[in-house]
Amino acid sequence: MRFTTFLISGCALAALNASPVFAQAAPAGAEASDGAEEIIVTARKRNETLLDVPVAVSAISGDILAKRNINSVREAALLSPGLNISSDGAGRAFVSIRGVGVTLVGTVQPGVGLFIDGIYRPNTAYLNNPLLDVERIEVLRGPQGTLYGKNTLGGAINVITRQPSNQFEARGQASYAGPDNSWLVSGSVSGPIIADKLAIRIAASHREQDGFINNTTIGGKSNPLNTDSVNATIRATPSEDVTITVGGYYDWIKGTNVPYARVAGPTDYLRTNEFNTRGITTYKYRGINAKIEAPIDALSTKVTLQAAYDLRNTRSPDSDADFGALNAVRDNGTDRLRTTTTELRLDSTWSDQFSSLFGLFYSRETLDVNLLRTIVIAGNAQIRQFDRRVGNTYAAFGTLFWKPNADWEVAAGLRYDHENRKATGTIQGAAIPPAQIKSDQVQPKLTVTRHWDSRLMTYASIARGYRGGGFNAPNAPFRTYKGDSVWTYEVGTKYAARGLSLSGAVFYNDYKDYIGLNSIAPAVPAGLVTVDLNSGDVESYGLELEAAIKPTPQWTISAGLTYQHSRLTDTTPYTAVTGRTLSSDRLTFQPDIMYNLSSDYVVPIGEDSLTFSASAVGKGKRLAGTLNQTTPTFLKGYTLVNGSIGWKHGPFELAAFVNNLFNKDYFESYIEKTTLQLAGLPASDLGIIGDRRRYGVRASFAF
Repeated sequence: MRFTTFLISGCALAALNASPVFAQAAPAGAEASDGAEEIIVTARKRNETLLDVPVAVSAISGDILAKRNINSVREAALLSPGLNISSDGAGRAFVSIRGVGVTLVGTVQPGVGLFIDGIYRPNTAYLNNPLLDVERIEVLRGPQGTLYGKNTLGGAINVITRQPSNQFEARGQASYAGPDNSWLVSGSVSGPIIADKLAIRIAASHREQDGFINNTTIGGKSNPLNTDSVNATIRATPSEDVTITVGGYYDWIKGTNVPYARVAGPTDYLRTNEFNTRGITTYKYRGINAKIEAPIDALSTKVTLQAAYDLRNTRSPDSDADFGALNAVRDNGTDRLRTTTTELRLDSTWSDQFSSLFGLFYSRETLDVNLLRTIVIAGNAQIRQFDRRVGNTYAAFGTLFWKPNADWEVAAGLRYDHENRKATGTIQGAAIPPAQIKSDQVQPKLTVTRHWDSRLMTYASIARGYRGGGFNAPNAPFRTYKGDSVWTYEVGTKYAARGLSLSGAVFYNDYKDYIGLNSIAPAVPAGLVTVDLNSGDVESYGLELEAAIKPTPQWTISAGLTYQHSRLTDTTPYTAVTGRTLSSDRLTFQPDIMYNLSSDYVVPIGEDSLTFSASAVGKGKRLAGTLNQTTPTFLKGYTLVNGSIGWKHGPFELAAFVNNLFNKDYFESYIEKTTLQLAGLPASDLGIIGDRRRYGVRASFAF
């Protein structure tokens, strides 16, 4: 769901939780002046060393994801400081960084940007999708609008897949874990078609699990998951300096949404629910993308042009909308999301002191939602809604980098976004008035960096972030709400020497017109509907610390700690719209404390090795989803302990592992009963438990 990471490359083992940057291992033999391995990062959309990047950013390698039995970005959030992802279904994920950004309604624009190989994805459901042939996951904290655009006011997540190589490579992995019959098979192959000119990479995977929630009404499991994925990339290098990359993917997901159990309170970790239907939902994700990189030598400029077209189709033919054994309300729905993006970047070096990065961006999103609701207890009365949303965004951005000497750098960036979004719809075949949102936003960022020596740097930055507004359902009493924004102030430091890596950041965020608290409102013409709205202002400040150390060449210890104080400071807009008050100034599902600790010890056995790994990740108490006006409901904090023992022989590895070793009870999502009361349904709290203990074996190879 949430938590901490810090990645640093080691000798035989890439240690978890070691660097606060987008990192990838440097080429063999590349070392810093003090002997530490130099790490190349791309946080500012250009290749730089770790200590040159004044950004709070973490990276998690694909090898670490495999070693920790992590199969989705949502699970990987356990390893990144300040990143908080919760989910209540196969196609629903709610993400925040540094306390702000989460929402319980999937059509709200996210407050954290999601990028796959640099391509923006408006659909946060991808956070639940299988990770296939991933090289690394990069997590940037704080507003990233200058380079990454709107909807990154909390930060950005960039998933980087492995690219084709000029040498033959093959990878494979298979794992099985119980007691819920969880298994995974994946593999990839890469190699040249024409040596030095054309290469291809193909990867595929299958994953399935039964889940831990039992249905006591119709029998069977209530939260199974079944996924199939395939992707392919072709990379052409017609000349030494020109690269053309074309890729495509297909993800097929079958699972359930909102499998809540009716529980007696936040310590009633019930593993059963009473739905009248299994509520199976299917998702088909497809897409194609292309990128061209070429130099303009006369201008000392590198040009990058990339474009993508992504599609999502969702079908949920029979869902239980009343969350209980009483067969009261059933839903049948589909949606269709299409996204087109294009970006042009010019990265120029003007002198030893000056360089720049300029670019243009365009995106278009179309979403069609069709819902048929059957009121069973009203004689199978039916209500049909159709909702269509179209959004166009145009942006221009630029950053100037000035290095007056080797010790100092000043980076000043600015981005202009123009957004035009429209919504139309029908209720029972009758058209409702169209709605429109237009906005013009400027997102500046200024950063000053001081390098004290080759091992130590500090930085200070100020930036503004913005998230676009949105629309409520056609039967909502108000159709639109405006975007929210933030000013953030940050001071950080990084230190790296042989065997030791440290980083820390202190931040303060001032959010206006915060989107993230939904409510119940009277529906049109009758009934109730869930709505999103601008709830008021939020203040968030905190501290992030990360460290990794190698006491011996075989032993790596890493740890991370995040403290964040995120609170509502003005909720009068929420009360003005809903007529209700809030029982707490806390933000939904946001803990004040998140932490992790891991240890990896490698024992050489001749030419083989045996690796002992143990880790603990945890978070403090969180506010549940609640509309209660007087008494807040809090979920208890918890710590999960994981471990594995792995034997490696050449390119082959065999491991035994256990996740949630002590079978800790916790909730993945929780909604207090007032929501059901207001909707006129039988009232009780609703909860979805987190995964129970899993234990199994994993085999893999890479050559």
